[in-house]
Amino acid sequence: MKLKFKHQGFQQEAAECVVRAFAGQPYEGAFQHVQGEGNFRVYGFGNAPLRLERDEIAANVHAVQREQNLAQVTQLEGDGVLLTVEMETGTGKTYTYIKTIYELNKQYGWNKFVVVVPSVAIREGVYKSLEMMSDHFAHDYGERIQYFIYNSKQLNKIDSFASDNNQHLMIINM
Repeated sequence: MKLKFKHQGFQQEAAECVVRAFAGQPYEGAFQHVQGEGNFRVYGFGNAPLRLERDEIAANVHAVQREQNLAQVTQLEGDGVLLTVEMETGTGKTYTYIKTIYELNKQYGWNKFVVVVPSVAIREGVYKSLEMMSDHFAHDYGERIQYFIYNSKQLNKIDSFASDNNQHLMIINM
């Protein structure tokens, strides 16, 4: 039996709101970096650095919050950019953040993502969801995200994550 996934407007809207938080960020595609010198160089790929200032991102977030009739945050949390998308139980949060990953790649060229979950059970559920939704998203976006569960005994997967310029998703639990 194969599940069919239906496009839900509220899931698309949630993904678009996250993408809009970074409005003004240029599309840069895979960002190659070099570490080390001489014969000890290591090449890898990551997301291009944010070109937006924190106040620009905050203004984008405020605009989304106003449109959604949400209370505006006074400032962004943490040193990086921490965004929270709140959805009711059973509305397709996993589907929505996978869709958001594809949309961030499409809009800004970001291709490295890490999903941190609170437990092994949820980690396994996310992995299973990725397996079940793989064909659906490949049909929608024309490519498949490569995904894996972090395991310190399988460092070759971490190496692939860093050294390949395709879309990758690492799932790790706290």
